Amino acid sequence: MAVTSPPRLSALVRKLQADSKLTNEQSAAILALPAIFREFRAGQEVVREGDRPSQCCLILDGLACRFKIVGDGARQIHSYHIVGDIPDLQSLHLARMDHNLACLRSTQVAFITHTALRELIKVHPNVGQKLWRETLIDASIFREWMSNIGRRPAITRIAHVLCELLVRYRAMGLAQDMVIPQPITQTELGDAQGLSTVHVNRSMQELKDEGLAVLSGRNIKILDYERLAEIGDFDPAYLHLCEMPDMIEARAYTDRCN
Repeated sequence: MAVTSPPRLSALVRKLQADSKLTNEQSAAILALPAIFREFRAGQEVVREGDRPSQCCLILDGLACRFKIVGDGARQIHSYHIVGDIPDLQSLHLARMDHNLACLRSTQVAFITHTALRELIKVHPNVGQKLWRETLIDASIFREWMSNIGRRPAITRIAHVLCELLVRYRAMGLAQDMVIPQPITQTELGDAQGLSTVHVNRSMQELKDEGLAVLSGRNIKILDYERLAEIGDFDPAYLHLCEMPDMIEARAYTDRCN
């Protein structure tokens, strides 16, 4: 592992500019952050419950998830994390990890020390405000997932989470041709939505039969976003994106950034 100062941190710049542009000075300060780069295999844990990390991790490529193992050994996935996400940002203020973070696919991660992040926030308070905003959006996504798992039927849950992933990827300039870039297995969808693989398989087959979503190789391709969003009871407002990706023209969206 070598310490470098790379332009690859531009993923964080893109993410933090979701609500308003960073100044050139702020962007340069982010790109200059000292970072340690690592590649993780699918299934490999990045941070474990009980750890006391001294650094935060930025997802550069791949797909990660937060999860807990419950009493009977089952896994509950709490959230998916894509390029530009800092899944353990709360460790800046909460010393002990209360969940696990693992990679679902081969994933590139940049580790940035708490010391470097605190210095960045001290020198550039607006960057600190943007990082705080990210934690608030994180909480908003948690609330939506709670509603999804607690009150929506299986096919609606699956349609909803597929819409979310597509919108989040396209907001980062990814998911071309309406394909979710990283493969997600039926087990991973089930662990995230509180469903058995049988329920997930049945829901995916129904979405395919309706011409809404289909497996394209190992990836999921969205065929009709507007109808998928309707079935999924999906309103992207909880993602708090001020500029929605182009396919969202299918559904009215009011700028909620004020």
